[in-house]
Amino acid sequence: MADHEHGSMNIDEQEKTFDGFMSFVTKTVVIIFVLLVLMLVFIR
Repeated sequence: MADHEHGSMNIDEQEKTFDGFMSFVTKTVVIIFVLLVLMLVFIR
C-alpha cells in the first residue's frame, strides 16, 4: 500500500472554485433579501 502524505496536494483550483461559489451564494442571498424587502414595501 502506498504511503499517505497528508496535505501534499495542490488545492489552488479548489480554493478558487469555493471562493466563486461562496461569492455566488452571498450575492444571491442579498438579492433575495432585497426582493423580499421590496415586496414587503410595495405589495400591501
